[in-house]
Order: sequence, then structure tokens, then C-alpha cells
Amino acid sequence: MEVPGLAHNITSPLSPCEGMIKDLSLDSIQLCERDGRDDSKSQDGSMEELPVPQNIKISNITCDSFKICWDMEARSKERITHYFIDLNKKENKNSNKFKHKDVPTKLVAKAVPLPMTVRGHWFLSPRTEYTVAVQTASKQTDGDYTVSEWSEIIEFCTADYSTVHLNQLLEKAEVIAGRMLRFSVFYRNQHKEYFNHAREAQDNRMMPSVKDNSGSHGSPISGKLEGIFFSCNTEFNTGKPPQDSPYGRLRFEVRADALFNPDTNLYFGDFYCMYTAYHYVILVLAPRGSRGDDFCKQRLPALDIGNNRFLTCKQDEEGGLVFHHAQDVILEVIYTEPVDLALGTVAEISGHQLMSLSTVNAKKDPSCKTCNISVGR
Repeated sequence: MEVPGLAHNITSPLSPCEGMIKDLSLDSIQLCERDGRDDSKSQDGSMEELPVPQNIKISNITCDSFKICWDMEARSKERITHYFIDLNKKENKNSNKFKHKDVPTKLVAKAVPLPMTVRGHWFLSPRTEYTVAVQTASKQTDGDYTVSEWSEIIEFCTADYSTVHLNQLLEKAEVIAGRMLRFSVFYRNQHKEYFNHAREAQDNRMMPSVKDNSGSHGSPISGKLEGIFFSCNTEFNTGKPPQDSPYGRLRFEVRADALFNPDTNLYFGDFYCMYTAYHYVILVLAPRGSRGDDFCKQRLPALDIGNNRFLTCKQDEEGGLVFHHAQDVILEVIYTEPVDLALGTVAEISGHQLMSLSTVNAKKDPSCKTCNISVGR
């Protein structure tokens, strides 16, 4: 039930929103002005009004679809052939103009029993506030439309990616993950002030904070999940962490088994790029039964810690733990609990602070075919 391009017809009453305003000519744009009205005359010359949709309800909201229904007065109900749906991002709610002559901002749907589903990732994005208003319309023999007044304006917000969408991202990420390299430590770079604050004000602990808005716009962890970012990628030629970092010259290193072990659950969080050749995978490490674990269970695909394409923890023949990370993606690992600085060491790196590599609030490239899926972006 996605809304295709302008050149497509509305073909099926089972898909009421499959089509944009093709039959509404550009000369008749005034029919879609929210403040306007274009009532036709009955045979005796009197104005015959179409009912205005009342009590609009939005339900079943996803990242790129919603259901809509409303009440109508009985008058002239049998004359209604179509519904005009005016959908705008909230910041543009007072605009009813065409952005381009060939790209209408309003949808036309055949008049079918309500509720109807509006779906289309080309004009609906996740986590976005929209306004919607509706007109009833009657198509005339000359192809023109008679319309009612616009209904009241209703506001709603689209949802995050579901686990179905995240599984699609996961499958795409697995394709490019590359071979696995061994590693032994997680590390986190920050400024001196950060570590001083942890020692003096946080009982020598690094504390979880809410994840920023970097990555996919529909990610259910952005702005919601609390955690601490760690890295684990190593240099191919040395097998050790790189000496450059965009986040600060001091680095906290901790043994991998302190954060990642059989009592830890692992989740896939996101896959994105920032208009570069590098691709990032966000993973979540949550101690079993923790608050972060409960959050992730409801929202994220779980990964087998011993068998996945990104980050593994396995027992060797002697009973010890061995860790590997994917070579061809940059892993951002979120640990959901406080971490005591006494578990590791803090030292200054010898490389550069490359700010251009920072992913803080980084926006995902919506045109990348490698890391985008065909749902709201």
C-alpha cells in the first residue's frame, strides 16, 4: 500500500492510498487549499455541500505508515468518491503549496470503508512529527472535483524502526562485515576533565548517558538508551587499538572479559555511514537482567555472542575467553552499566585527535545503497 510516483494510477480499492493526485490538474490546485471551498450546485441551483470529516483518529502508527479514520455527517455522503489527505511535516503545517509543480504534497484516495492505511517511505519518515487534514471529494463527469471544507488539523509522530526493520539493517551489515580479527581490550577516549569528573564526582566510575542522535533516524536507541560508548577495532598490521582518536587524548583500556562474557547479552543497534566509505555498526552489550538488557529485549535483534558477524566471545580449549571483531566495519559498542575506572588503565595516546572522525550526532547518508532499507528514513 505504498504511494508510488505521480505517473501511477489509483488501481485498487483495497489499497486506498496507492497513488498521488494524478487526476487533480495543476489548474485546480485551489481545490486543495485548506481555507477554500468549491461546492457544486444541485439541479435546482442550490449549493449541495459535502460533509466535512469530523473527530479524526490516527492509529497503528509505524515508522512509515499509519491508519486514519473519521466521522461524517450523513448529508451527501453517497456523493463522495474520493478523500483528499493533506500530510505535512509539523514545521510546515501552515503550508499547502506545491514544492515543485510535479510533486504534490497531498494524497488522493478512493472513498472506501474506514479506517484506511497510509503508507509510503518516500514521504513518511520515522520519528517525525506530522500534521494531517482531510477533505471529502466528488469527482465530476468533466474530471474536476467538488470538495468539502478541510477538516481540523491533527498532529501525530511516526514511530521508530521495529525489530523487523532492524533485522533488515542487520542483514545488510552482515554482507560487508568482513573477516574477524582477534582483540583483547575495549577502550574509550575522552578528555582529562571527563576522567577527573568520574573520579571526583562519580565515585571513580564512568556513568551511562543517553545516546545521541547519530546514525539512522529511526533507530530506537537514539535519545533513549543509556550507556557508555566503547571501541574495540584494532589496526590490521599491529593487532592493537589505533593511536588516533577524535574524542580525546586520554584513553581508558579495560580487558574485554570485564565487559563481554557469557553473562552479557549482545544486541544489534544500527548500521550507517556518514557520506564516506566507512560504515559503522552499533552494538549493545547489556549484562543479563540489567535495565539496559530489559530495554533491548523489547526493541533490538539479539545476537549469539559466540556466532555472529561482528563481535564474538568464545571459550578456547583451555577454558579461557577469546574475542574477535569484524574487520571491515567500525564497531561502536554501548555498554549499558557503570564502569569502575579501577577495572582498567588510563593513559595518553601518542597519535592525533582527528575530529573529522567523530560520530557525535552524525547524520546518516540517506542515499547510500549499502546501509539504507526501503522504509521511512
